[in-house]
Amino acid sequence: MKVIFVGAGPGAADLLTLRGAAAIGRADVVIWAASLVHPDVLGHAKPGARIIDSSALTLEQTLALYEEAARDGLTVARIHSGDPSLWGALAEQLDACHALGLATEVIPGVSSFTAAAAAVQRELTVPEVAQSVILTRLEGGKTPMPPGETIRSFAAHGTTMAIFLSAARSGQLATELLAGGYADSTPVVIAYQVTWPDELILHCDVATLAATVREHKLWKHTLFLVGAALGEAGTRSHLYHPGHFHEHRKADPQARKALRARS
Repeated sequence: MKVIFVGAGPGAADLLTLRGAAAIGRADVVIWAASLVHPDVLGHAKPGARIIDSSALTLEQTLALYEEAARDGLTVARIHSGDPSLWGALAEQLDACHALGLATEVIPGVSSFTAAAAAVQRELTVPEVAQSVILTRLEGGKTPMPPGETIRSFAAHGTTMAIFLSAARSGQLATELLAGGYADSTPVVIAYQVTWPDELILHCDVATLAATVREHKLWKHTLFLVGAALGEAGTRSHLYHPGHFHEHRKADPQARKALRARS
């Protein structure tokens, strides 16, 4: 018996990993959150599998299902939206499973922030513009944030940010982004239910972020991408530059000289 935590990806059933789809396909019990995971993902379950919606379950009730499956020698696939390692309440489940002596496996999934970047066909780490991505959410919600983790302090880095779980307080989010140092004109991508049939992708800037959210009445299942990289073009990575060398390629001497002069 094993509990397999499967990242369902952002929504579309064909954005599951092959490993994740196979795990769901061999599970005797499939536990999923109907409020977060698209139902098409259940199409990978085998006929006769027991399907359980966890939307209304507590951790204790979910663990009781794991114990029941262990007693009966069954395999459980616990489906998480996106990637289980991001806001998936994964750690507490793993700890409890291990305390019960249950074997576990975690299968990663495509995160909604990468799905949103793909939807708008933008690189989040544009050379000479942004080389880091900060994944976070607005402080002050239901789950306390550790000291020092604030939108304002992260915004001071000026790099690309992917902000989850914050659409219901978009006005406060915009205020904190501006206070942290982003300019009014900093590009923002708002992704609602990205890869779902009712996907909505909006482009705005920090100054119009809150108004855009209110106009479209968004309050959940919404992700924000923020940063100059979303509006930049024309820069070039050194990786494929003829002046850059590595173990598989020699550099062109003249191009190498020009590249070094730039830096």
